[in-house]
Amino acid sequence: MRQFKLLLGLITIFSFTSCRNELDFESSIGDLSFSKETVYLDTVFTNIGSSTYTLKVYNNSNKNISIPSVRLGKGQASNYQLMVDGVAGKEFENVELLAKDSMFVFISVNSDVADANPTDFLYTDEIQFGNGGNFQKVNLVTLIQDAVFIYPERTGSPNNFTYEQIQLGVDGNGDPIKITGTNLSHTDVVNGDELHWTNTKPYVVYGYAKIPENEDLIIDQGTKVHFHANSGLIVADDASLVVNGDLSTYDTDGNVLVDNEVVFEGDRLEPNYAEVPGQWGTVWFLPGSNGNNIKNLTIKNATVGMLVSGNDGTPTPTIDMTNTQIYNCTNVGILARTGNLTGKNVVINNCGQASLACTEGGSYDFTHCTFANYWSSPNQTCLVLNDFYKDGSLVVPVSLTKADFKNCIFYGSSNISIDLEKKGTTFEYQFNNCLIKFVDFNNQFINGELYSFTSNPNYSNCILSLSSNTNSPKFKNSSKNKLNILLGSAAIGMGIFDPLVPDDILGNSRATSCDIGAYQYLP
Repeated sequence: MRQFKLLLGLITIFSFTSCRNELDFESSIGDLSFSKETVYLDTVFTNIGSSTYTLKVYNNSNKNISIPSVRLGKGQASNYQLMVDGVAGKEFENVELLAKDSMFVFISVNSDVADANPTDFLYTDEIQFGNGGNFQKVNLVTLIQDAVFIYPERTGSPNNFTYEQIQLGVDGNGDPIKITGTNLSHTDVVNGDELHWTNTKPYVVYGYAKIPENEDLIIDQGTKVHFHANSGLIVADDASLVVNGDLSTYDTDGNVLVDNEVVFEGDRLEPNYAEVPGQWGTVWFLPGSNGNNIKNLTIKNATVGMLVSGNDGTPTPTIDMTNTQIYNCTNVGILARTGNLTGKNVVINNCGQASLACTEGGSYDFTHCTFANYWSSPNQTCLVLNDFYKDGSLVVPVSLTKADFKNCIFYGSSNISIDLEKKGTTFEYQFNNCLIKFVDFNNQFINGELYSFTSNPNYSNCILSLSSNTNSPKFKNSSKNKLNILLGSAAIGMGIFDPLVPDDILGNSRATSCDIGAYQYLP
């Protein structure tokens, strides 16, 4: 019995000692190390919160420690925000960390450009672990950009806000069709003239910004426009979009040296979002919009790059685009329904359904364009061309009066790069000196009249890629949207010179040797 009591006592003492070793914390910063010496929070717009970034803190000592203080160097005045052990704040006391363990510190920032360094627009602070003269630190750095913000007005109480709506027309019952957004104005109280966008500051758009009827939106070269989720630009009836971008200059690796292009993209500026599709809506041309002239514009990461709903009924193209690039659209790069479009040096790649969809008839004329599609699915294509729409179960033909493609490339990761479907009587199309991928493994289209490449006069001097090993354009890097052609490309020297498009999308002359597509081969 005495032995049992002695054994029980030893177990109790041992357990008590073990608990004390595990639960006792020594006030110290110990031997801390960090996953980063400096946390760079990517560029944010003034007064728009950043994403949350992560810092991992390691206790390398053999002791449980209680860090006396974890705080931002600027204290409560800092524009950074921390979360430590699930608690948000800017100053924390007695933060416990077990021996040989680690913890996460989450960091975000929301700052005005006025708080940044006026010479480089950097806003900085530091996280201090410890206090007095005995602390370790991790630096925090972010770039703050000032911007012009365009957004719908908001009224009501915090739990019952109502947002400004813009009207798009009426439905079949005569009821108005509305969407959250705002009409651009020459005399906005905050922004002044919202119908002339300059390159002084980037623009950030929330909701849809509408160019009102009988107005033009003029966009200067070098202007950068960022659209929030579910946002975009609408061109109304009798309104026009005029993009006056210019050629940029590049180094030998294709990096921009002087940036004169206009760019439409999302408002997430972190590098991880640079090529993510579907971050915003579309540029929507309503029926009756006209005089749209687009030069040197890049559209990235939209749902639909351009949505064209009809035309103004005149022979003049609704949209005339030159040196236009569209990448990473979850649905379609350009979706035109009974459109009237012309395009020169247009490049489209990486779209979930089609790069270019010319549907419900219309008139289209594209010269020296590269329509690629390397979206990661087996069903996407480069071109859809048809002459009808469906009204329930009823198929309604619409005249395709013109669909001319000259010196264009149609090539991607799927086998069939062009999808033509005819339902009516007027289906006018022509491919001249084009490179077309058409790998018909199952002879699915062998009897298709629209694809009689050798006997159909609608195909003139075209180069066919009938397998993945023949007549490749040899793009530089299709996964990164670099569709320059390299040595050995089947497109080199196979175009017919067009004096209306004497230079390629980068300004290189076609006078000596004319290549198919938007890019000239450069040795």
